[in-house]
Amino acid sequence: MSTVLACTDGSLYAPSIYQHAAWAAGRIDAGVHVLHVIERDEHLAGGDLSGTIGFDANAELLDELAKLDESHARVARLRGKAILDDAGKQLGDKATLTQRHGSVVETVENFEKDAAIVVIGKRGEHADFSKGHLGSNLERVVRSASIPVLVAAREFKAPSRFLIAFDGGSSALKAVHHVATDPLLRGMECHLVAVGKPGGELERSLKAAAAGLQGAGFAVTADLLPGEPEEVIAAELGKRSADLLVMGAYGHSRVRQLILGSTTTSLIRTCQVPVLLFR
Repeated sequence: MSTVLACTDGSLYAPSIYQHAAWAAGRIDAGVHVLHVIERDEHLAGGDLSGTIGFDANAELLDELAKLDESHARVARLRGKAILDDAGKQLGDKATLTQRHGSVVETVENFEKDAAIVVIGKRGEHADFSKGHLGSNLERVVRSASIPVLVAAREFKAPSRFLIAFDGGSSALKAVHHVATDPLLRGMECHLVAVGKPGGELERSLKAAAAGLQGAGFAVTADLLPGEPEEVIAAELGKRSADLLVMGAYGHSRVRQLILGSTTTSLIRTCQVPVLLFR
């Protein structure tokens, strides 16, 4: 059976991550695999000092530093176990719980071959909520993942209508194809929105995408609108009461860059709904 890979670090987004993962698993008839990764800088929270004090340090000091390092590592392991125990309580005994040491990105890559989708929170444990910073691993996971990434909102609400931010690029076409052929969003109301000038290739591509989704059984509205992509898409999410944003992670024109300083980042940071990304 395929799985939904839920990445958790015990942040405020953790309950929402589990709820989004359970929702997705129910839609595609999959299991949930919760993954917690202890990165090296996490269990060295007190700092790896042994490499900075030179060759003259006495053995007693080095021994104490080694014990401190081991103590931090033990605390990180116990904290990770508590995070996974909490995930198990919220998801039930059908969830698979895994803890690993290393890089989040590399660990996700190792597990995604058996997964249909990755779920991750907008912000991690160490993100600056007051400044709206995104989680440090979000960009790297999205860039590297070969499967869709669902970025969980702070509060979970089961989606009933979604908006596809369409720019005619390969990742947007991949998103449309996935929506049309995968059960995840089947039966929901679909809105296609492109930002640009009428009469060009984008308009033709938009009409073709809408026809494909209609052929797959979706009730679709498709609109080509003027303006700045992030402003238009954010406004249309509210106007249409869409509770899920679907978009390509790499854009075709102005949505070309991913993540820092891009339209993708702006929308993830500011919109209050989950975002389903395709690379």
